[in-house]
Amino acid sequence: MPQVNKLRTAPPGGPGGDTAPASPARLRAALTALFALDGFLFAGWVVRIPAVKHQTGASASTLGLALLGISAGAVVTMMFAGRLCRRFGSRPVTVGCGVLFPLAIALPAQTHSALALGLVLLVFGAVYGAMNVALNSAAVELVAALRRPVMPGFHAAYSLGGMLGAGLGGLVAGTLSPSAHLLALTGIGLLITAVAGPALLRHPAPRTSTAAANRPGPPRRMTARTRRTVLLFGAIALCTAYGEGALADWSALHLEQDLHAAPGVAAAGYSLFALAMTAGRLTGTALLERLGQTRTLVAGGVTGAAGMLLGSLAPTSWLALLGFAVAGLGLANIFPVAVGRAGELAGPGGVAAASTIGYGGMLLGPPAIGFLADWFSLPLALTTVAVLAATAAVLAHAAHGATTRP
Repeated sequence: MPQVNKLRTAPPGGPGGDTAPASPARLRAALTALFALDGFLFAGWVVRIPAVKHQTGASASTLGLALLGISAGAVVTMMFAGRLCRRFGSRPVTVGCGVLFPLAIALPAQTHSALALGLVLLVFGAVYGAMNVALNSAAVELVAALRRPVMPGFHAAYSLGGMLGAGLGGLVAGTLSPSAHLLALTGIGLLITAVAGPALLRHPAPRTSTAAANRPGPPRRMTARTRRTVLLFGAIALCTAYGEGALADWSALHLEQDLHAAPGVAAAGYSLFALAMTAGRLTGTALLERLGQTRTLVAGGVTGAAGMLLGSLAPTSWLALLGFAVAGLGLANIFPVAVGRAGELAGPGGVAAASTIGYGGMLLGPPAIGFLADWFSLPLALTTVAVLAATAAVLAHAAHGATTRP
């Protein structure tokens, strides 16, 4: 049997002098736990937004401005985080963010004004953005060492963590104050990081071509062609993140307002989409091994487009729910594969660039749908998700040509 799953370590001199071969299974489990923690903590904050709004006395508009702090902090920090990963290594930065993010999660519940909340969320977003870049960079390094396309599995862990965090938050919302809840999340986060972190720090980084690009040291300049290809993968990530943001904010309203669904059915729209996306990511590795990256991206874009056309234009709520589920399956693996390819090409700098562009899609989606709904109608506005999913398929084909052309 070929020894493709054994990580080869660098020469002696790792932290603590431990140069024993790292266990691929243990490293993968540690990263999976931190991806799940990332989703768990963020979802735990999201479900307490209404309570924090009441605590701070913020109006809807001032809360919206305060929430922009998360986006601003994340976008600003993502590129800087890529440089930190290049200088110090992806795994130490990941563990550092694994400590800082649980600490940051407790801060919003300590505020009592919209201004203070906005400033705190700026810090919160900065740590959240840095953690996402570091996690994905460390995952790209491990994927290269394993020589298996396991990136979707890490993103599935993020989705599962988010579902668990939202469910738990809903259960305790009536019994725990936001401060007590978020402080409990801080304790859980620090505990998980304490358990998972040593596996990432104890062993030297694996020797692969990608790991070499990720090793600490002076930044390597990307060629113009590599930069263009990384930006192309960032645009692919944007296309799918646009759909996630749009469906999170508008799917329930579409079902209730346009299709006259009961509130419970309307609320199930995004949940079904998220569940299908999680299922798609859990099967993503097998799909990538069978189809390859380009065909997986193209098939996902086409499937996502077909699902969203059904979801946005269906005459009944049940057909719309089916469409949302199909869209979730189609879009599931586009973001992780696109970010992973950018990391393979350009290391943490590529991950940072693609993640920043992709995250922009999640910010762009909800307001774009709102404006288009005012100008035309909400069902027509939601078809833009299908248009961008199809665009992702076209860009994936173009990216394949860019990476294979001599």
